Amino acid sequence: MTGPLVPFREVVLKVHSRCDLACDHCYIYEHADQSWRTRPKSISDEAISWTARRLAEHASEHALDSMSVILHGGEPLLAGPARLRRVCEELTSALDGIAELDLRIHTNGVQLSPRYLDLFAEFDVKVGISLDGDRAANDRHRLFANGRSSHPLVLRAVQLLREDRYRHLDLGLLCTIDIRNDPVAVFDALAELDPPQVDFLLPHATWDDPPARPDGSPTAYADWLLAVFDRWTEQGRTLPVRLFSSVLSTLSGGPSLTESLGLAPTDLVVIETDGQLEQVDSLKSAYEGAAATGFDVFSHSFDDVAAHPGVRARQLGLAGVSETCRTCPVVRSCGGGLYTHRYRSSNGFDNPSVYCSDLVTLVRAVEERAAASLGSPVVNEPAELVRAGQDLNRTLLAALHAGAGARERAPWDEAWELAVGIEESERGAGALDEVLGHPYTRTWLLDAQDRVDDRAAGRLAASVAAAAVRARLELTVPVPYDDGRLFLPTLGEVRVGEPGERGRALVRAAGEGFQVRWDGPGGAVDIADTTVEAGGWSPLRRVGGDGGPRFTLDDLDPYRACFDAPVAPRLTPREARVWGTRLDAAWESLRRKVPVQAAEAAEVLVALTPLAAGATHAGTHGYGALGLGADGTDEELALALLRGFRRTKFRALVGVTDLYAADGEWEHKAPWSQETVPFSKLLSETFERVGAGLFEPRILDGVRHALDMIEMAPELTVDGARVVAGLRKELAGSTHGTSGEEKAQERS
Repeated sequence: MTGPLVPFREVVLKVHSRCDLACDHCYIYEHADQSWRTRPKSISDEAISWTARRLAEHASEHALDSMSVILHGGEPLLAGPARLRRVCEELTSALDGIAELDLRIHTNGVQLSPRYLDLFAEFDVKVGISLDGDRAANDRHRLFANGRSSHPLVLRAVQLLREDRYRHLDLGLLCTIDIRNDPVAVFDALAELDPPQVDFLLPHATWDDPPARPDGSPTAYADWLLAVFDRWTEQGRTLPVRLFSSVLSTLSGGPSLTESLGLAPTDLVVIETDGQLEQVDSLKSAYEGAAATGFDVFSHSFDDVAAHPGVRARQLGLAGVSETCRTCPVVRSCGGGLYTHRYRSSNGFDNPSVYCSDLVTLVRAVEERAAASLGSPVVNEPAELVRAGQDLNRTLLAALHAGAGARERAPWDEAWELAVGIEESERGAGALDEVLGHPYTRTWLLDAQDRVDDRAAGRLAASVAAAAVRARLELTVPVPYDDGRLFLPTLGEVRVGEPGERGRALVRAAGEGFQVRWDGPGGAVDIADTTVEAGGWSPLRRVGGDGGPRFTLDDLDPYRACFDAPVAPRLTPREARVWGTRLDAAWESLRRKVPVQAAEAAEVLVALTPLAAGATHAGTHGYGALGLGADGTDEELALALLRGFRRTKFRALVGVTDLYAADGEWEHKAPWSQETVPFSKLLSETFERVGAGLFEPRILDGVRHALDMIEMAPELTVDGARVVAGLRKELAGSTHGTSGEEKAQERS
């Protein structure tokens, strides 16, 4: 197995190997591996010291900012306060100045008392308690050896943690599922205790020793969990439930939140009371010695364990699951299930989870139930997509401001303070929003990233000046110019001095126009009207409008050169008129053939930039700009407009929401070519082809097959599924909804 080692960020430290309960579902005492019988009851001083040393060594070598240590057992409280203090002191001291230490303890709670909690408060040890629900549910398994109930003592522990002095230590409750228990009663009992979180755990099982299914249902555990999910939803989902939060996260393209689900590599190592270094201890359910590595803290580093084949097998992500799982649409959410649950003696762990049917049912049902609340409005509401793009520009600008370096801080801060002043007036704020919302603002922000240089500071100043002019504010804004040119975004360019000259000019609104003043010969220009070309002023022109929408023909913005093809130089007045005439003709074709798309594009498109080449290109800009070449017929220009609009809309969607995740993990064969492509390309091409195919039906060949492939792809998120549903709706509402090729296939 190749690839870099995944460092351990979580350590399970067994401080005591015995327990004060006799739970009959415990994987440590009741399952295949019985190695606990030969281990010391309590961890030794030497093992504690070496553990602390290994923690510090690992954190330092991998530059980890934090490490989590979970004190575990058996029942860890049986180690006693003195031993637990020793553990906390040594681990805290070892990591001091190297990494943050996140200390936790998982306990059955029956021994918990203020004596322990005062110690935990001293070292900020968070406490998780195991509780399986109400008394009837909890007493099904969690009993003392003499059959006495543990429930009253566990409730006492939970109530103790809820006291104000200890509430900050409360980690929540862990509940092992038993499908014979009433799911709603279990959830209500846990919710009534007001924990900060609840985690539901599937009982450990393998294909050799499968989970109990009293009614024979292959989805009994999913059905049980879905009853809890529905109750959780009914109560407003105010109580965090980690299992459900993880599924919801992965469905939206986010990470898994639990080891038992998702494809994230494992980053956990276990240290037994005798100092043995082991893999995750749920493996003890599989077979004797399944968790063993042959390493210990006295002679081996954590990196030795990270390189162990068993550990590496759980760090391979998609490559580490079975072939069946790799092609399953829900694998991003379930991750093939917990590694232990895949075991079968005949072929090891190369299997789906023994809970496979439950996991598929659970993920699909949660997706169906939660799709509306998970989905972003940008998918179906064009105005929301525009607003989201504007918000993203603001976020990028704030990040750029936070990362501004010392060298250019003065001119940047000067422009920033003027921008803040403009925002204090309602008229100025609207004008600044319009300038900062322009598509080429995104190009500038992406170019600058988290650094500020002359160019970035100059663009901010020019944007502020443009906003002041648009709002007619009596505000003087210093703006740098280069090569004798000063560009004001969304307005145009003014000649300042001679070619090759650089400097700073002062821009101030005046009536319908503005004034520019600078040092040097002829150091003043007065622009009476921002829409009229005169006196060294070249405005951005509006074209079209003869029966169609009017667009800004942006052939001046320095950041317009963001396309795959070179941009054309400033058009002559005659060339601009020709562009307007051709756009009107093209728009008439769009309005006739695809009126819905034409209306949306008319609302959204802000800037059209002429390209030197004849193709249509999407660039690294925000939503609302297109690069167009003027070659071809009016129909060809209309199709180029439409394809470009679809392309830029798709990029806008991807910029503000997750339509897919784990892109590139799978390869897909596009129906319209022999090429295998990543999911992102298949989806983007299909999105474009649906829109363009409604204008030119031949483009629809293969589209329905592509949609079928996409719907079954593991990469698709909830919002991605909503996009696909929208594409199918577009096809259904069109007279061109089925291509010629597909009609022939249907007839055959």
